[in-house]
Amino acid sequence: MYNYSITPHGLVLLVISEVTIPLKHRTLPFFLALYIINIGEGGHRPCIQTFAADQFGDHLPSEKATKRSFFNWWYLGIVLAGTTATLIVPYVQGKYGWGWGYGISGVVVAVALVVFLAGKSTYRQEAPVGSSVTKVAQVVVAAFKKQRLSHENRFQLCLIEAGESSQAMTRNLAHTNQFRFLDKAAFIDEIDMSLDKKDSWRLSTVNQVKPVKILFRLIPIWLSCLMFTVVIAQIHTLYTKQASTLNRTIWSNNHELQPASFQVITGLTILAAVPIYERLLIPTAKHLTGNPFGITMLQRIGCGIFFSILTMMISALVESKRVRIATQHGLIDRPKTTLPMSVWWLVPQYVLMGISDVFTIVGLQELFYDQVPEEMRSMGAAAYLSIVGVGNFISSALISLVQVITAKHGDEWLKGDNLNKAHLDYFYWLLACLSGLSLVFYVPLAKGFIYKKLQSDGEVMII
Repeated sequence: MYNYSITPHGLVLLVISEVTIPLKHRTLPFFLALYIINIGEGGHRPCIQTFAADQFGDHLPSEKATKRSFFNWWYLGIVLAGTTATLIVPYVQGKYGWGWGYGISGVVVAVALVVFLAGKSTYRQEAPVGSSVTKVAQVVVAAFKKQRLSHENRFQLCLIEAGESSQAMTRNLAHTNQFRFLDKAAFIDEIDMSLDKKDSWRLSTVNQVKPVKILFRLIPIWLSCLMFTVVIAQIHTLYTKQASTLNRTIWSNNHELQPASFQVITGLTILAAVPIYERLLIPTAKHLTGNPFGITMLQRIGCGIFFSILTMMISALVESKRVRIATQHGLIDRPKTTLPMSVWWLVPQYVLMGISDVFTIVGLQELFYDQVPEEMRSMGAAAYLSIVGVGNFISSALISLVQVITAKHGDEWLKGDNLNKAHLDYFYWLLACLSGLSLVFYVPLAKGFIYKKLQSDGEVMII
């Protein structure tokens, strides 16, 4: 995923950086500011996208169709802001100081907050429905307590309880036979019959069980997409290390681009690809498939995973060429010497990374918004974001594991001090193979996935 992070703690760091304070006294406020932004991001990111999508009503066909395009343009706006920040903020920091860079970021977020609050009276807001996490936990615990209960020795189903509105019933989810063990949470047994008051940790309604089934249905998809986020994590680490060894001069020998600046190529690719996808690929796909949305959300995610495999293959081939040039010019043992190879050789892998982002990241955003119950959409957004977070942890763990294993055999793949003597291309091939396995795992899951459906009026539920 294209990484974006405008720092609301910028003003705090501006003050810290501009005042002469001993290092030991600067460390605590600095990390405190970082922790504050992490807490803010954790509450902000899962909610803001869901809140924005909720402004389009599902009950109006025109707005429901527009919502499918919303996720494309939403991501386009994020990438546009991230690309602009990547170009402007580092320049300001390098020319005028880090304090100015952080200060600009803080002011921008403050202005955004004012604009957001100015429109408060115009927003559609869903009524609070309580903790979704607690409701899910209650269904799972109730099903576990009744795991020995069979269909024959139950008395009846708990269909509805006091407090469930008729409006909620009109948008009742259709029943599925997947994860039937969860149905036992709604079975009424002797203990339930003996209680004066319903125990929510022993008995759930059928309507409470159905949303949990939907969440369980998404878990395999979540797992199968982890490898994709491992691949995109390389854009901020190993790609930058590659760029640092290549010739980055442009226009004249006096001007050299920073290695991290090439991440902008991925952002620019996304800015170009989203309109093409929206205005060209979707209409073409509609004509070919007959699907009113062009392709399904899961097909879109699968396309992105395929492009991520292709990205790693191209990255491996370019890295092999880089090492060959280093060998031919006798620069293997001179890691700080710029190789006579243009950094623009890396452009294809940055571009492919952007294309895979447009397919998979936007597809995941839409899937985890659309396929969870309405009252759990913030949880769905958090689940999507957790794929990215866990993928980054797996990437770090995989790099450490590869280092340990290859070091034992005397031929390290990822030498930190000399990339010319490393085997970064081997690591890229490894990621391509692992991504291929994840795609093999993903395809049958996607084919067997049952999309969320609402129960029709008058339809009889059979368990």
